[in-house]
Amino acid sequence: MAVKIRLARIGKKNAPFARIVAIDSRKKRDGAFLEDLGTYDIQNSKLVHFHEERVNHWIKLGAQPSETVKKLHRMHKDSVAA
Repeated sequence: MAVKIRLARIGKKNAPFARIVAIDSRKKRDGAFLEDLGTYDIQNSKLVHFHEERVNHWIKLGAQPSETVKKLHRMHKDSVAA
């Protein structure tokens, strides 16, 4: 099973919000996921929750993060380091 770490859209119409999830790559964008890894406020471009240790765990197991998740991971590291 190929696992990806990507965003799943949640929230109301015109109020987008995203959940960062580990999911089987063959599943739909908003389908059943393996683990919830955080949440992201799309309108304000800020992380609400981010479980960095779980993201790193999935990456060690071979999960491929999407480009957006890579950017969010870097953004989280920069905010923690500052």
